[in-house]
Amino acid sequence: MYRNSFLFSVLFLLTGMLHAQKEITLEDIFVKASFRTKSVAGFNFMLDGRHYSAQKTGTILRYDITTGQVTDTLFTARNFAGLEGFSGDLEGYTFSLDESKMLIESEGEPVYRYSSKVKCHVYDRTTKQWQAIFPEGKIVNPTFSPDGRKVAFVFENDLYTATLASGKIDKITTDGKKNAIINGMSDWVYEEEFGFTRAYWWSPDSRQIAFLRFDESEVPEFTMQMYNDDMYPENRTFKYPKVGEKNASVSVFTHSLISGATKKISLPTPEEYIPRVKWAEDKVCVFSLNRHQNHLQLYLYSPDKNVVSLLYEEKNNYYIDITDDLTFLADGKRFVWSSEKEGYNQLYLIGMDGRQIAKITPGKYDVTALYGVDEKRGKVYFQAAAASPMVKSVFSVNLDGSKLLQLSPGMEGTSGAQFSSTFDYYTLTYSTINTAPVYTVFTVSGDKVRTIEDNASYAQKMEEYAVSPARFFSFTTSEQVQLNGWMITPPQFDPAKKYPVFLTQYSGPGSQQVTDAWKGSSYWWHQLIASQGYIVACVDGRGTGARGEQFKKMSYLQLGHYETLDQIETAKYLASLSYVDGSRIGIFGWSYGGFMSSLCILKGNDVFKAAIAVAPVTSWKWYDSVYTERYMRTLAENEKGYADNSPVYFADRLKGNYLLVHGLADDNVHFQHSAEMAKALIKANKQFETYFYPNRNHGIYGDNATIHLYTKMTQFIKEKI
Repeated sequence: MYRNSFLFSVLFLLTGMLHAQKEITLEDIFVKASFRTKSVAGFNFMLDGRHYSAQKTGTILRYDITTGQVTDTLFTARNFAGLEGFSGDLEGYTFSLDESKMLIESEGEPVYRYSSKVKCHVYDRTTKQWQAIFPEGKIVNPTFSPDGRKVAFVFENDLYTATLASGKIDKITTDGKKNAIINGMSDWVYEEEFGFTRAYWWSPDSRQIAFLRFDESEVPEFTMQMYNDDMYPENRTFKYPKVGEKNASVSVFTHSLISGATKKISLPTPEEYIPRVKWAEDKVCVFSLNRHQNHLQLYLYSPDKNVVSLLYEEKNNYYIDITDDLTFLADGKRFVWSSEKEGYNQLYLIGMDGRQIAKITPGKYDVTALYGVDEKRGKVYFQAAAASPMVKSVFSVNLDGSKLLQLSPGMEGTSGAQFSSTFDYYTLTYSTINTAPVYTVFTVSGDKVRTIEDNASYAQKMEEYAVSPARFFSFTTSEQVQLNGWMITPPQFDPAKKYPVFLTQYSGPGSQQVTDAWKGSSYWWHQLIASQGYIVACVDGRGTGARGEQFKKMSYLQLGHYETLDQIETAKYLASLSYVDGSRIGIFGWSYGGFMSSLCILKGNDVFKAAIAVAPVTSWKWYDSVYTERYMRTLAENEKGYADNSPVYFADRLKGNYLLVHGLADDNVHFQHSAEMAKALIKANKQFETYFYPNRNHGIYGDNATIHLYTKMTQFIKEKI
C-alpha cells in the first residue's frame, strides 16, 4: 500500500475534510503545548514482572501491570525537601538491582547535549534512610553497583565510589583535569558520535569497575562566547577534534575494589577508538575501531590472568555503525550480535570462538532495534523494517532463526517495545503518521492485558482543528531509483488549483523522516503551513535508512551528492503534478537538513525558490572527526569529496530566497559554519536573510527562542515561497 503513487482519488477524498473549527497557532504548538501527547513518564518494569513504576508530579508510584491500579507509593519528593541538600525537585530515578534502594536525581545542569551534572541522593526503601551521595558538588552519571552497596560517579573528571553503609568516599583516579584528562566520562566527540556519556562499567559481582581514560591534552580547543550582561562576554572553551585533527588518546582500565589495584588493558593492536566496553561475566569485552571505522575488533580481557585475546572481528568496505547490539549468553559459550555483513542489518548467534553458529533473523530487511534475549524460552525480541522501510514492527524469533513471529500483528504503522526483566510482559508503543502513540501491555504470548495510555482525546482534538491527513506516495527518479515520501495538502484541497510546496527533509546517513510514525510537534507545524495554502512534503533520498546497506552507504565519500540530486528530483516530480505550482517550491532543513537545504537552493537554483537552513554544516572540514571521517575520510584523503559538496563553495549560485539561522552557543555545528557561509555570500554579492541566537545551542530553545524562530520561519515561508 505504501508503494502506490499519490492518486487523484485520494486527493479528492481530502476535499471532504471537516471545516476547521479552530485555528492552529504557533503559540498552541510551541508555548502552550496544546498538542502534546500523553506518555508514561519514568516508566520502568519491576523485577517481579507484574508491576511497573512511573513518575508522577513529584512521586514515584508502583502499578499493577494487569489492572493499572496503584499498589504503592514508592517515593514522595516533598517528604524529603530540605534534607541533605535536596531541593524537592525530582528529575529522575533508578533502582538498585534488587529494588531495595532508589537513586534520586535533582537540579540537573547540562554539560553537553546528553550529559549533565546532578545532585544525587539515595533512599533506602527498607531502612527508610535518606542520604546525599556527594555533598561537595554536583556529580555526573551516578550508578548503583550490582549488589546495591555502592554508588559510582564522576566529579571534576575523576571517578569515585561511595559506600552507602558507611558514607565513605573513595577516589579511584586522581589525574582528572578540565580540558586535559577525563576518567569515567566521555569526551565531547564520544558523547555526540558514539552515543554514550558514562564511560565506566561495574562488573557483575560488584568487585571491579572498568573505565575509559581520555587524554585530550593535545586535542585542539574551540571557544564560544556567552553573553550575560557582563562587561565582557564569557569564553567557554572545550576540546573539539575536527576533521584530520588529533583525537583524544583513549585507554581502558580495570580497578579492583577489593585490592585497590588499577590495571591498564593493553590491546595487541590498539586502534583509534574504543567505542564500547562491556562485561562478559568475569571478563571485559573491549571494542577497538580504526580511524576509518571500517575494521572492528572485539577483545576479551581477563583481569585475574591479565590476558587479552581476540574474540571477534569484522571489516567493511565502507564503515561499521557501532551499536549496543551485543548480548553474552549465560552459558558463556555464545553471544548475539548485529551486523550488516550480508547487506542488511541482521542478528547473528556467534560462538566464543568467533565463528557464526546461526543467522537469527531470516530475511532481507534491516533490524532496527534489539530488545533482549529470553534465554529461558530461547527467544530473541527485536524491531525490524520487514514489510517496508516506512513500517517498523516488533518480532520474536528462536535463537536458531526458526519460528519468526510478529508481536504487533495487523499494525501497519510503527511499533516499539519494552520488555519486563522476566520477559513475561511487554509494553507496545504504536503510532502512525496520523495517529498519536498508544501504549498497551501484552503477555509474552501476545494476549492483550490492557492499554496504559491511548491518547483517545487526541482524535477529537484533530477533528477540532484544520487537520489534513498525511498521505504516502512514491515515485521513480530519472536514475530509476524509487523514493518514498509523504504529503499533507491544504484543507478542502482542490486538485483543479495549483499550490506552492514546502519541502522538509533531514537526509543524513541512516536517518529516516518518511516513516509511518507520529512526528510530534512538527506534525502540527506542518499542519499550520498546510492551512496557509501550502502542500507540505517530505522524501527520503539515497543515503537514508532501513533500505539496506547499499542504499544507506551510497553517499560514502561524497556526502550531499546523491542526497541533493534526489531532493532536486523530488521538486521536479512535484512540479510535474497538475495541482503544484512548480515556480513556488521551497525547502527546509536543520543540521544535516540545513546542509542539504543550502546545497539544494545553490545546486538546484532553477528548481527551488527559497530555502531555510537552521544550524547547517556548510563545509565538512569544520565538523568533528568521528562523524565526518566515518563517511568522508579526512580532507587530505578526499579533497574532491569535500570541495564538490560543501555549500560554502557554491555561494555564487544563489538565485532564490535564503534564510540562514544559527545559535551562537552551538557546541555541535559551530556558528563558524554560518559565519563562513555569510562571508561567502557577501563576497559573491548575494542577498540573504540571517537570524542568530545568542547563548542558544544546536536545538535553539529556551527564553522564547523556539517560538521566535518558528514565527520567523513561518513568515518567511508565507512571504518568500
